[in-house]
Amino acid sequence: MYNHQGKTVGNMELPAAFALPWNADLVHQVVTSQASNRRPVVAHAKGRSEVRGGGRKPWRQKGTGRARHGSIRSPIWKGGGVTHGPTKERNFKKKINKKMAARALATVLSAKVRDRELVVMDQLSVSQPKTKEALLTLRNLSKIKPYADILGNRPRALVLIPNDSRELMRAFRNLPAVEIGRPENVTALDAMNRKYVVLPKAALETLMKRLSAVNPVTTRPEGRGLR
Repeated sequence: MYNHQGKTVGNMELPAAFALPWNADLVHQVVTSQASNRRPVVAHAKGRSEVRGGGRKPWRQKGTGRARHGSIRSPIWKGGGVTHGPTKERNFKKKINKKMAARALATVLSAKVRDRELVVMDQLSVSQPKTKEALLTLRNLSKIKPYADILGNRPRALVLIPNDSRELMRAFRNLPAVEIGRPENVTALDAMNRKYVVLPKAALETLMKRLSAVNPVTTRPEGRGLR
């Protein structure tokens, strides 16, 4: 564990849920499902019943020598409706079992523990909600060799803030190198999107409670094959 000055202040033993082997199939299934669940439905093309105008027949049915038309908002007219276009009624949601999501999160965090990308701090606090205090904390962490690139122009660190601290939220939210999260809501997708996960001891305890139901991998007894 580290303090705000980037110095080691102690060690902490993690449970078996933080020592899971990598499971690419599980992580891919959960991460793609979570990305689909967050996908906003933006593209929407208006049909002939949604575009404005076209309430009057443009000309009479017969006698003009022109083709018959009933509305200027027909799909074959300029400014008319779109035929078979994308609509907001599309649904990209995918179901994820809670145990699968928890195990995928534990798998990603286990990989970050092995790669020394999980930064545990004894506590995370600021005397006042100022961005310069949060930046100083990250600069002190960047002096440690494994975390030298924790600061950058794009978000590289996911900071988990416990207890919904508004002061910490205001201090870290303006840093371009940081994304803020909550330990009770963090997902495998959040952890995969950022290289480092920075969390105080209180947030780690919340994560340990969430992942307590994740069983370690059990090995098959020798001498027994598949049937």
